[in-house]
Order: sequence, then structure tokens, then C-alpha cells
Amino acid sequence: MDQQKRNDASDRINLNDKAACESWVKKLNVTHQLLREAVEAVGDSASDVEMHLKGVRSTTNDDRVERSEKPGSDKPR
Repeated sequence: MDQQKRNDASDRINLNDKAACESWVKKLNVTHQLLREAVEAVGDSASDVEMHLKGVRSTTNDDRVERSEKPGSDKPR
């Protein structure tokens, strides 16, 4: 396998490879289910999945303000 093919393969998430999935789950700090959902949403490109997951897990300042205004939201989660 030449260098370009190796680079392409290393940037792909193969959900059928258990060892690779374990590695991606740890690297991206997500559950298997979240990894699967992200791949289904944006494809198997690791960089696309990573960006998608960052968007899914991020909150905006408006989200935080809205949560802080709800009763009982002063408790840590």
C-alpha cells in the first residue's frame, strides 16, 4: 500500500472494524453509539466526524444563559 492510500485509510472510520472503533471512541472521547450516529450523519471521514461531534457537544452562550435561567439549574450536572 502506498503512502497516499495509507493516509486515506487512516482518516476513515470503519464501523465494521472493532479494534478501529475502540481506537476512535477513545480518541474522540465518545460512546460507540455517538460514533455510529456521527458516521451515519456525515460519512466515514474522521475529520468530518470530529467536526460534527464538536458541533453536537458544543453549546452557545445563549444555551448556557437559557439553562441558568431555569429553576434548579444552579445545581451541577
